[in-house]
Amino acid sequence: MGQTGFLTASDAQRRRGLRRMRLVALSLLIGAALVFLLTLNRGGAWGYVNATAEASMVGAIADWFAVTALFRHPLGLPIPHTALIPTRKNMLARSLQDFVTENFLSEPVVRSRVQEAQVARRVGQWLTEAGNSARVVEEVGEVVRAALLKVDDREIAALLEDEILPRVADEPLSVLAGQLLQEILADGAHRGLVDIVVAETHTWLAENPETVAQVLSSRAPWWTPQWLDAKVVTRLHAEALAWVAEIRDDSDHAARRALDDLLSQLANDLQTDPDTIDRAENLKRRMLAQPQVLVAAMSLWDALRRAVVTALDDPQSQLRRRAVAALSDFGEQVGSDDALAQRLDGYLEDAVAYLVVRYGGELTTVITHTIDRWDGHEAAARIELHVGRDLQFIRINGTLVGGLAGLLIYSASQLV
Repeated sequence: MGQTGFLTASDAQRRRGLRRMRLVALSLLIGAALVFLLTLNRGGAWGYVNATAEASMVGAIADWFAVTALFRHPLGLPIPHTALIPTRKNMLARSLQDFVTENFLSEPVVRSRVQEAQVARRVGQWLTEAGNSARVVEEVGEVVRAALLKVDDREIAALLEDEILPRVADEPLSVLAGQLLQEILADGAHRGLVDIVVAETHTWLAENPETVAQVLSSRAPWWTPQWLDAKVVTRLHAEALAWVAEIRDDSDHAARRALDDLLSQLANDLQTDPDTIDRAENLKRRMLAQPQVLVAAMSLWDALRRAVVTALDDPQSQLRRRAVAALSDFGEQVGSDDALAQRLDGYLEDAVAYLVVRYGGELTTVITHTIDRWDGHEAAARIELHVGRDLQFIRINGTLVGGLAGLLIYSASQLV
């Protein structure tokens, strides 16, 4: 690639600046040469001027050689240790990579910068400003919505059928289910469900005596008279209704205790009894092998996706309002709670430090990989565009300092 093939607008501006500074440095050299020629072999005060001009030329030429030798061979002559960047760009790239890794992507430096940045407090203050939380929810919602709409149902079905359901079928869950049931019984979390079932059963029995009578009558012997069947059915319905009412109203009813004992025994058997474990696992596998399981799972996924997408499309949906409120509350809490902010900054510090320690070296390899792809002359041209203008000050300073040194040396020689 040529030296102009990669120029951007900013590169073109840098090139113009480089040319201007080169012209200034060259003008000083030409000026010193003219002064030297005009004052050559002239005595008196002109001798001081001549010595100054001579030393300025020497300094200017020496520094021109030094600056030029970085990027190319001076005057095209293959002088040793010149054109350093084109010939040694790979070594320079590795050195630059090591420098960045050791001095910028080291764990102490990163931890110090994260601590000074106070990221959690700044994020909290930003979230409390009007509209910022809503903006975050809107942006994240757009990403989530687009992702949900792009998901192919066939891929989800394949994932469920080929990965998730077989793994669940092969994974022994009886012991886990027994432990979970045991914890539920210990906390009494099942009693609310039992209350609901008993109350609904009593309500249904009370509101549907005809249905109960029809079911019970269908089980009566054919030879019994209907009036007797009616009395028996009525009695059975009344007794069932009364018995369910007793269970509903008595939290320590014998039926409730019997159910607790049954569930407790089941929880224990699911963890310790091989026969129960085998039956439970076989039941689980038979259930998961049914085609309806996949259909139900896909229906659940489709319903969940449609519900989320609909909520994200509506700016006034409960989901978006709650998300905005939650973010705003979080921002206020972080801004007012120093301990929380420090804890979050600590988590961020640990995460960034982990990434730097684990992947910092790999991140900086982009330097060597990029420069390795460059042609040597292209690399020199790129680097010269960025630093060449400042390097011209070396030539300018060399001209001025050289002249001053020449003047002092000539003055000292005249004094001696």
